[in-house]
Amino acid sequence: MMSAVTFAFAVLFYFAAAVCAAGLVVRIADYARTPAPLKIPTTPAPTTGSGVALRMVREVVFFESLFKGNLWTWGLGWLFHASLALVLLRHLRYFTEPVWAWVAFIQPFGMYAAFTMAIGLAGLWARRFLVDRVRYISTASDHLMLALLLAIALTGLSMKFLFPTDIVGVKSFFLGLMLFDWQPLPASGALYLHLALVAALMIIFPFSKLLHAPGLFFSPSRNQVDNPRESRHLAPWAARLEER
Repeated sequence: MMSAVTFAFAVLFYFAAAVCAAGLVVRIADYARTPAPLKIPTTPAPTTGSGVALRMVREVVFFESLFKGNLWTWGLGWLFHASLALVLLRHLRYFTEPVWAWVAFIQPFGMYAAFTMAIGLAGLWARRFLVDRVRYISTASDHLMLALLLAIALTGLSMKFLFPTDIVGVKSFFLGLMLFDWQPLPASGALYLHLALVAALMIIFPFSKLLHAPGLFFSPSRNQVDNPRESRHLAPWAARLEER
């Protein structure tokens, strides 16, 4: 017989996944529809499409502009994001059967990446208290996002080192959710807290500042070619007005 906890978390994750997916579609569509009436790439900017693509790769992978702006912030931010990526890839083992060879290979690296993820988050959060100009512009939501992410990292680590959890049962639960064949969720307070925090993050992600992840690709200061002399920039809505 299915427990109330299993039922509650199954419904919660279906709801969180639906909100996250629908919210992302709506927000990304909104970004795509927003006109860019001006040619405003941050200079020095590439003058070709391939150059823009290379610039975007450097921004996404290496945080190039942040590196030029502040080394401490860049170091902490890159440490957090790189660690988060590795942790997320490690979690693919809960959604694949059999586990892909490369996912199995990165398991130990992903485990220790959780520590560096927490260190990066702690540093970024401390910055909002210790740096005057950053503290002045920080809002409650900024602190909440960092606290939520740090809590997710710490509860995940606690299940590994303090409160061992039945990971086989956890995998069966999530595979069952994917196949609509619900399986019992192992009884663990640390696991319940970790999953509740993850679901909360999924629900608020499309409506928070964390949406800078896909938003970066729609930034006109980054995705525009610097060719105002060679080609006139005309927003679609302005082009329709000219045709009238």
